[in-house]
Amino acid sequence: MTATTLDAKTALVLIDLQKGITGLPCAHPTDEVVERGARLAAAFRARELPVVLVNVTGGAPGRTEAARPGGTPPADWAELVPELDRQPADILVTKQQWGAFHGTGLDLELRRRGVTQVVFAGIATSIGVESSARAAHEHGYHVTVVTDAVTDMDEAAHRNSLEKIFPRLGETGTTEAVIELLG
Repeated sequence: MTATTLDAKTALVLIDLQKGITGLPCAHPTDEVVERGARLAAAFRARELPVVLVNVTGGAPGRTEAARPGGTPPADWAELVPELDRQPADILVTKQQWGAFHGTGLDLELRRRGVTQVVFAGIATSIGVESSARAAHEHGYHVTVVTDAVTDMDEAAHRNSLEKIFPRLGETGTTEAVIELLG
């Protein structure tokens, strides 16, 4: 469903727009995703709505068939990209797994602020963004995903999330459409 409205208490959640993730090869240019994320953040801040900046510093334990990157990442791997212009009022969430809700204080931070809707953007569409959007839906939030402000390392997975998963969790819209809904 195309984004139709934003609740009075809507938060923006930007997933993993950090140096180590934005440097990965993705289906769509990460610099465009970062630029759109920064525009969204500025628009939310201008309306005094919460902006949540999420980064990942580790991975959940457990065996997987997919190889995990080995070695020590660069020291700045988890640093948020400077284009986001982090502000003192922004909420920083550092996660150890795909989703931004599990094992973090994100739900509590949003509920303290009376948030009823969450707008998502970031990388990777089928991993961090989708996991976080699913959890937000399960926590009872209205969910909107900004379709031109997400990308993935896998084009087919990206497309599946946009076409099959996100419409079942809530609404989707472009950066311009979401900014327009902010008024």
